[in-house]
Amino acid sequence: MTEKTEEQVGKLSIVEGETPDDLCSTLVLHGEDHTLGNVVRHMLIKNPEVEFAGYSVPHPSENKINLRIQTYETPCLAVMYRALDDITSVCDHVLERIDAADKMWTEPKVEGS
Repeated sequence: MTEKTEEQVGKLSIVEGETPDDLCSTLVLHGEDHTLGNVVRHMLIKNPEVEFAGYSVPHPSENKINLRIQTYETPCLAVMYRALDDITSVCDHVLERIDAADKMWTEPKVEGS
């Protein structure tokens, strides 16, 4: 009998019996809820390499989400990391736009120019 282990990297773990190279995996995000779950699911399904992406919260008292990913050819962990990078890029862009708008409205205006 082979022993199943859980591979965990920080807040992310792979359900026992699945490997990072699988085209269909369940990942667990520890310490997260619907806020991140819905954003990650949205970014995943925008990726043409992803066939299915969905998430669930096992129980309201458990602070984790189960994220199910199924891809055509790319390993699930690779598309997960790409989705997280895309989320970071979107957040950076939003922050840049907010900073630019704030600067535009808080700079003193020079009359007559």
